[in-house]
Amino acid sequence: MACFLVSAAEAVVVTAVEKNEKKKEDEIKQSSESVLTEEVKIPFSRKLKWLTYMLWGGSALLAFEHIWHGEVVPWFPFLTAMSNPTDAAEMFYEMATVGVCMAVLITVVWFVMCRVADTIVKRPAPGDGQSNVA
Repeated sequence: MACFLVSAAEAVVVTAVEKNEKKKEDEIKQSSESVLTEEVKIPFSRKLKWLTYMLWGGSALLAFEHIWHGEVVPWFPFLTAMSNPTDAAEMFYEMATVGVCMAVLITVVWFVMCRVADTIVKRPAPGDGQSNVA
């Protein structure tokens, strides 16, 4: 009924953290003198942007699905479950179980994706003189 609100709330928080992290990275980049000694890696703000895209995209798709099924309406209280206290309790239960599980799953997938990306970036490029053939 309103499980997409959990992912949307996480997306709001992660977006704020991502903007703050980007600002810090830009300040460090401006104050940094030596560019050549810096190792190649993916900035954390870019990884957080991946998470925000995943969360916002998932929330938008779920919101569309709930609108399609008539669970979200364009008039107050916007969520049809809020008009009845019994339905509201069921909605909060769904948010606490399904919504939290979806948000955690998205975050775990993002974490694995970041680890894989870091591993790929750290691999030596072909033709660097290092051969992986036995």
